[in-house]
Amino acid sequence: MAHPTQLGFQDAASPVMEELLHFHDHALMIVFLISTMVLYIIVAMASTNLTNKLILDSQEIEIVWTVLPAVVLILIALPSLRILYLMDEISDPHLTIKAMGHQWYWSYEYTDYEDLAFDSYMVPTQDLAPGQFRLLETDHRMVIPMESPIRVLISAEDVLHSWAVPSLGVKMDAVPGRLNQISFMTSRPGVFYGQCSEICGANHSFMPIVVEAVPLEHFQDWSSFMLEDA
Repeated sequence: MAHPTQLGFQDAASPVMEELLHFHDHALMIVFLISTMVLYIIVAMASTNLTNKLILDSQEIEIVWTVLPAVVLILIALPSLRILYLMDEISDPHLTIKAMGHQWYWSYEYTDYEDLAFDSYMVPTQDLAPGQFRLLETDHRMVIPMESPIRVLISAEDVLHSWAVPSLGVKMDAVPGRLNQISFMTSRPGVFYGQCSEICGANHSFMPIVVEAVPLEHFQDWSSFMLEDA
């Protein structure tokens, strides 16, 4: 959960998000080193009157400033491609959920169950319980078992939406007439918040996403209760 004055990312709740955080730190360190070197060169050239004639015409330094950027790009590209393939990997999901975007709410259907589906609306400010977050809490949460591969099929009923949960490292557009899919696995129990990340109309900022990861036994109890209530 993000908090005021936060500068970094939210704490990772999935293995993919942990990899993304590591890659972010890796790339940021490379940018920091390059910026430091460029700043040093600018200051050195502006503050000294000495001139090295060997630098004015040197094939060796031209080779260095051609090869070095290529090496830096490779150091960034290889881990980036690895994470890209990890994010697209769908490996034998234990649970499949279909998320449909509407103006302006989400509906969820647990396709492995015969009759387990519900709509998820934002809780109005005047109805919030103590401790609940304004514009982020919903009347029905998407409950999933922790440490289990989850596949989410995402589409939309009317206009473009986007299903995004930052702490899980997932974001996918919901396109009418098209079925997109993502997969993730939560590494710890908790409640994770997201919002529609595609401008979809007047109430775009009022269709939050709440994912609750619970132990498998609790998920079985919840699904049994929902099926009986249906």
